[in-house]
Amino acid sequence: MSLERTFTLIVGCMILASLALAIYHNINWLWFTAFIGANLIQFSFTGFCPLTIILKKLGLKTRGSIA
Repeated sequence: MSLERTFTLIVGCMILASLALAIYHNINWLWFTAFIGANLIQFSFTGFCPLTIILKKLGLKTRGSIA
């Protein structure tokens, strides 16, 4: 699996988990969802994301380097 697909899988799961926690546990979990969204916006401008650094250190390759 490529880095990009793993990234979107993890981020999607984190968003759904925080929404479920907000519904069933405490509404303040929506702040975590807002943090994820803000990080995605920041990543689109700067290209910096801690999750991609972690995934690269785990040995995942980008789509371009796999092909």
